[in-house]
Amino acid sequence: MLSRVELFERIRRDRRLEPEISQRELARRYGVHRRTVREALHSPVPPPRKKPSKTRASVLGPAMDWIDAMLREDLSAPRKQRHTARRIYDRLRVEYDFNLACYSTVCTYVNKRRAEILADAREGRVHLEGTVPQLHAPGAEAEVDFADVWVRLAGEPMQCHLFTLRLSYSGKAVHRVYISEAQEAFMQGHVEAFRVLGGVPTRHIRYDNLKPAVNRVCFGRTRVESQR
Repeated sequence: MLSRVELFERIRRDRRLEPEISQRELARRYGVHRRTVREALHSPVPPPRKKPSKTRASVLGPAMDWIDAMLREDLSAPRKQRHTARRIYDRLRVEYDFNLACYSTVCTYVNKRRAEILADAREGRVHLEGTVPQLHAPGAEAEVDFADVWVRLAGEPMQCHLFTLRLSYSGKAVHRVYISEAQEAFMQGHVEAFRVLGGVPTRHIRYDNLKPAVNRVCFGRTRVESQR
């Protein structure tokens, strides 16, 4: 590939050897615009390249601080409660009445800034040795969740769903396998667990956004629970 200096030199040489050749023909011969040919015939030295003009301010500018704040919240949030680009886009429209940027613009900025904010946090983090005590009164709290499990039924592998209710203090758990995560299985799992344990937790049971228990996950920790 010719440099611009070499290109200019050859255009000027051809014009000297073929005085009758047109600028159009020279442009066709070297695959350049006629403006380049005119510049080469005018001066043997290519003109300096124009400095790129300053890019216009991003339409996302007013929302960048809001997005950064959401991403910093994610540093200490459970994995399932961290913001996706779609959720950030929806929050900007609903909470901040911001609709100047399209989803792809928000997504590009979120992917870039998430990595930068995480790197900054790791660089400035001070590592301290210690423990966070988990205090649970006996029989007071429990956790419920579903997990995928494969079983062999009549000799054939089948994907099923494992219901688990675990007491937070003792770790004692009751497991039941169901064909689906429907509310019927969800309710029956509780009945079986309460029967095996001989009672119900005295304080509460925690659920991790299970579909049978939660209809809709809202912003932050807000949830719309199933009426049933």
